[in-house]
Amino acid sequence: MQSIFATKSIEQLKAEAAETGGHSLKRVLGPINLVTLGIGAIIGTGIFVLTGEAAAQYAGPAIVFSMLLAGFASALAGLCYAEFASTVPIAGSAYTYGYATLGEFIAWIIGWDLILEYALGAATVAVGWSGHLTAFMHDFLGISFPASLAAAPCTLINAAGCSPEAVFNLPAVLITLAVTVLIVIGVKESANVNSVIVIIKVAVVLIVIVGGAAYINRANWVPFIPPNTGTFGEYGYSGILRGAGVIFFAYIGFDAVSVAAQEARNPQKDMPVGILGSLVVCTILYVLVSGVMVGLVPYKQMLGSSAPMVVAIRAAETASGGSSLLHAMTMLVELGAIAGLSSVMVVMMMAQPRIFYAMSKDGLLPPFAKKIHPKFRTPHITSIITGVIVALASGFTPIGILGSLVSIGTLMAFVIVSIGIIFLRYQRPELERPFKVPMVPFVPALSALVSLGLMAGLPWSTWERLIIWMAIGIVIYFAYGFSHSEVRKRDTVLAAAGGTRRR
Repeated sequence: MQSIFATKSIEQLKAEAAETGGHSLKRVLGPINLVTLGIGAIIGTGIFVLTGEAAAQYAGPAIVFSMLLAGFASALAGLCYAEFASTVPIAGSAYTYGYATLGEFIAWIIGWDLILEYALGAATVAVGWSGHLTAFMHDFLGISFPASLAAAPCTLINAAGCSPEAVFNLPAVLITLAVTVLIVIGVKESANVNSVIVIIKVAVVLIVIVGGAAYINRANWVPFIPPNTGTFGEYGYSGILRGAGVIFFAYIGFDAVSVAAQEARNPQKDMPVGILGSLVVCTILYVLVSGVMVGLVPYKQMLGSSAPMVVAIRAAETASGGSSLLHAMTMLVELGAIAGLSSVMVVMMMAQPRIFYAMSKDGLLPPFAKKIHPKFRTPHITSIITGVIVALASGFTPIGILGSLVSIGTLMAFVIVSIGIIFLRYQRPELERPFKVPMVPFVPALSALVSLGLMAGLPWSTWERLIIWMAIGIVIYFAYGFSHSEVRKRDTVLAAAGGTRRR
């Protein structure tokens, strides 16, 4: 039992981070790249797609409080990620941090769990991208995309259950394939594309905040916290909690910055800037834009919409008698969402192969997962595998299921990282920490508790899917990873050498 909790030393991790040559990742990312990488991952499906569902079904206008609660949880976790990223600047994110503090088995659990965050997160974004693309084609180009090829099965529901109209989400699959090609070509190219798109979508969010504020109907904010229906999570204070759990998806992405640690030029200094800087910017924008959205339209009108921001602006346009400004804003939002969601996919689909890369170097996945392309210096095989997983998930899975799975998977990773900070502080107090979480163990313990609270607010069906997914991962670990672990091989050799000396 003890051997499955074997840890990797910080010194070994740093040696791996310092590795150079054709088998290492290329250090090309500066602080601006890292901040925009974080913003690129954060501003996306959460605000452009899931905000409407969370407001309509759970929180009402109090979605603003849900945003603040989710942002608070993210800020606490962000502090923990920043310390780890500056102390252990190597690819792998929470997986690597878990390996250094809590042992191999917990690291495997995190790595397997992160597939829910990054791969399924990218699939969720692809579905949102598809919704905005088809809406733009219909509204501004007069082209109606076939319903059967624009949504996953059971996305459309009628009185009899799943509508036969929805068969396959073709646009989601096509954007996935395009992003896969981009991330295989190179991380620098991907980061540069992301930086341009970030400027576009931040501008769009600012336009909605400033332009939409003039058309807010205060009556839509009353009551700000709708009374609970008698069911946990349906409005009231429990609705704010559940809304925060669902909308938490809007904040994931800052941790994707830590996945790129091994490709940062000065990770000890720049990683905390990238993580915390992107999180602060996005929290402010989220609170403002969600308040504007529920002020433009009665929150229940956004139910089931894959483009709630557009729904809100159109409602305000109708109420104003056809404002040309609001009509122009609708087009800008559609274009910004299409571009913005593309950048989120780039970041998430960059992150997942690097998790596989780190796990393969530790022997927990087959050797092909750590192969680096000789020209592009990217983990091309796992990038392609990730693309296939994302394409299948986005083509055949409804966005509601995907979003909840991503949220619970991310929150679980946050819990383990937060606990890991406490362990590392007491295990290795002498380590150089360019960035330190304040008030340890209080802040990381609070981070773990808040994340657990958000997980508790999610529906039981989401917990069932998480348990099944984790059970599959545990079987794979004991079937392959346990016997191929590089750390276990090292410990076996050391133990044998010690025994020989004793004899």
